[in-house]
Amino acid sequence: MWRRTWPLGVLLLVAACGAAVDGAGVACTEIGTRVGVGVEVEHPDVVSGTIEVCWDGSCATPTLELYPSTRAGDTTCTGTGPDDSCGARVEPTGGKHGFADLPRMPARPVSVTLRLVDQSGSAVVDREMTVHPEMAYPNGPDCPAGGPQAGISVGADGSVTER
Repeated sequence: MWRRTWPLGVLLLVAACGAAVDGAGVACTEIGTRVGVGVEVEHPDVVSGTIEVCWDGSCATPTLELYPSTRAGDTTCTGTGPDDSCGARVEPTGGKHGFADLPRMPARPVSVTLRLVDQSGSAVVDREMTVHPEMAYPNGPDCPAGGPQAGISVGADGSVTER
């Protein structure tokens, strides 16, 4: 029986490899999407933080590691032709960023408590708010969604907003 059906299986596999996921001729990869809450911090005194996210009567406290944020500095180019090259140095912004992974977070409003502390352990930010996760489309809007993400920004003055 396998001798008769394996050519059909190979044909289906080859056809599937060349097919677009959404059927509209757009190539959609299997790229992953982190599901959770991103945090951007501009406040200079913040060194670490915690986050609690609640929905449907249960809460999660994922790890929130903050890393130094950077941006591209001045660029240098060898010319303007297609074979020329450009470069940029990365420079620190003084801010920090992090992402709290929440694989089961829904694409609807969730309650978030964000606590950020300074070097001495004193609270710089202690804020509860509702955020509105939206589906992320890592391959663009013509491909399937990867999962919901939300974002929070903390200004240099300690103000907290959803982004």
